[in-house]
Amino acid sequence: MFTDRIDAGRRLAERLASYVTLRPVVLGLPRGGVPVAAEVAKALKAPLDIILVRKLGLPGHSEYAMGAIGEGDVRYVDWNVVSELGVSAAQLSRVVEREQTELQNRAAKFRAEGSRAELQGRMVIIVDDGIATGSTALAAVKVARALGAHPVVVATPVAPADTLERLHGVADEVIALETPSPFYAVGQAYLDFEQTSDDEVARILRLSRSEHVDPAA
Repeated sequence: MFTDRIDAGRRLAERLASYVTLRPVVLGLPRGGVPVAAEVAKALKAPLDIILVRKLGLPGHSEYAMGAIGEGDVRYVDWNVVSELGVSAAQLSRVVEREQTELQNRAAKFRAEGSRAELQGRMVIIVDDGIATGSTALAAVKVARALGAHPVVVATPVAPADTLERLHGVADEVIALETPSPFYAVGQAYLDFEQTSDDEVARILRLSRSEHVDPAA
């Protein structure tokens, strides 16, 4: 469906073009969401920042989310998954502690060259390269709201329909370009889905900050 994240970002930006007059802040989810968000921010002439969230992976199956944590001590736990799969309180606590450490490390790395965008009273568009279970996006919405953002829009190139339904309950608007069925993984929508590095995220943010001055800041 998409050549790579740049292609996906440009196509997503076309879908979001009407938001340019609302002067949004575009927030990418590191790492893969940042190249997509950069194209959206460029097209909308909007400031680009990141929103830091970490998935709480199931012990032994880290790709399967049982929740997420984010900046501002935001935490979301899918207690149905925890209960059904027998995750103990001690196991959950260890996962949370590990991901909090990683969250702090990423904050130090990506925010070292610039402060966090002011979200109070601003429209925010949260962008990822794709959404699977929705746990990370859900936590990101909670973080944005805790920082005063309103309204909060979630936008992504690809996601399953049932996940979009979950997100409609927490975000003001949810936009996905493609909802393949059956849905196996985000990567199925890309010809090139090479992992985005921390250095690439830092480079994109540095370039964006040098090119854009937010008139609403």
